[in-house]
Amino acid sequence: MKAIAVTPGTPNSAHLVDMEKPSVGDVHDGRGVLVKVLRVGVDGTDKEINNAEYGAAPPGYDYLVTGHEGFGIVEEVGSAVTEFAPGDYVVATVRRPGHSIYDLIGTSDMTTDDTYYERGINLLHGYLSEYYVDSADYMVKIPAGLKEVGVLLEPMTVVQKGIAQAFEIQRRLRVWHPKRAAVLGAGTIGLMATLVLRLRGIEVVTFGKTAKPYLNSDLLEEIGATYVSTDDISVPDYAKQNGRFDLMFEATGYSPLVFDAMQALGKNGVLVLSSVTGGDRHVDVPADKINLEFVLGNKVMVGTVNANREYFESGVQDMSQAVLQYGDWLSRFLTHPIDGLDNYEQMFDALTNAKGAIKVFCQVAPF
Repeated sequence: MKAIAVTPGTPNSAHLVDMEKPSVGDVHDGRGVLVKVLRVGVDGTDKEINNAEYGAAPPGYDYLVTGHEGFGIVEEVGSAVTEFAPGDYVVATVRRPGHSIYDLIGTSDMTTDDTYYERGINLLHGYLSEYYVDSADYMVKIPAGLKEVGVLLEPMTVVQKGIAQAFEIQRRLRVWHPKRAAVLGAGTIGLMATLVLRLRGIEVVTFGKTAKPYLNSDLLEEIGATYVSTDDISVPDYAKQNGRFDLMFEATGYSPLVFDAMQALGKNGVLVLSSVTGGDRHVDVPADKINLEFVLGNKVMVGTVNANREYFESGVQDMSQAVLQYGDWLSRFLTHPIDGLDNYEQMFDALTNAKGAIKVFCQVAPF
């Protein structure tokens, strides 16, 4: 079978490889599920891996099959699998257990191990292939009504985890019911964060760089959010004029805005960080003021990365509600389809150069 792989440590090494088709017997406890890949979303992580910024090949290989946002259909199941059947649509989780106590209790996204295992990212092959096999323990069923947008589930889980963690932390306050939220960034994650907060009845202001109108701002306003360009007003200045926020979700990929967000967060507020940023940017910030307000205002800042099965399942629930409430809203994220694994160069080019892209994805096989 064909797959798209990179040579870790070698920049711009994306290429096609020919691999043996996996089988359910590759999972030895009868829990194997063979999946035909239909779509795989790609994002900045895939671009960074192709740039050789990180990523490691599985033992015994000199290449890593990329792609962690998979969506497919079950072709065959092992003898001990009862929860899936051929014809089911599925998404597989990304992180696999290591050895820490957190891995052992099913929260491998919270691992304290220095070595971690992520499909398509580190030490495990990903989903940009014609087939993959995995244990049923790591599969989540996708309703047929979500098949057009099922490829969006993995990025949705980052949002699910971040917002769930915010509420979990603030259970300490007994009566924390956020009314106003801000989302920094209007890309895929920012759009999804806005959606999830709106589904919970929260007033949302989403900040982006681009002046409206454009597709992203249109999508946000269609679900009742307010879109604001940071070229028109900064986040702290907006908060001064309109009031601070109970919950803020940062998804810009631009670390200096984190400090703007800290200054716009209200008392008892939570700031969720989802961007993974490289580089060595330095900024001047009013450190004493920020520190004072965080201490006296009982504020919290927390990071969210990857997700465990719980957040995949809650993501399915919110995506189902979104389809019922907003129709084709989610499907309009799918702006840049790439037809087939053979067009991998076009796929990586689109990640860098495609104008107006929300989600670039590879259509590996027809539905």
